[in-house]
Amino acid sequence: MVEVRALVPGPVAELPREVSRLQVAGTDLEPDEPGPPVPGRPVLWLNPSVPMTVGKAAAQVGHATMIAAALLGADHQDATLAAWAADDYRVAVRTPSRPTWRGLHPGDDPLAAWRRRGVVAVRDAGYTEVAPGTITVLAQLPRP
Repeated sequence: MVEVRALVPGPVAELPREVSRLQVAGTDLEPDEPGPPVPGRPVLWLNPSVPMTVGKAAAQVGHATMIAAALLGADHQDATLAAWAADDYRVAVRTPSRPTWRGLHPGDDPLAAWRRRGVVAVRDAGYTEVAPGTITVLAQLPRP
């Protein structure tokens, strides 16, 4: 006999104590200046207008990498995906200036943004720190 327990996504405040303790916490880090991203490596841009804890940002970055990999596979961009795999799926995570953010995400159709600029947005469900629908990360993949 096998038993499985699943938790439906919801506000962290409503989770049982045993589960809420599993949330990433106590990882506040001082901002750093990491320098320019390595050329040819995907860049994950954190929304400069949305304050997030390190744990929240880490989760959103994880979502961005999964979405980007899925889109590369769906678009049959095997060479780009293979190059990323050869680089051990490394990414650069940066917080852009607000003007740079607006240039990356001018508000056009998400599919058009992906096809034209290799940019995909992560929209949060709003269960924890940010409002539903908030764009937390833009994943920008290198263009062939």
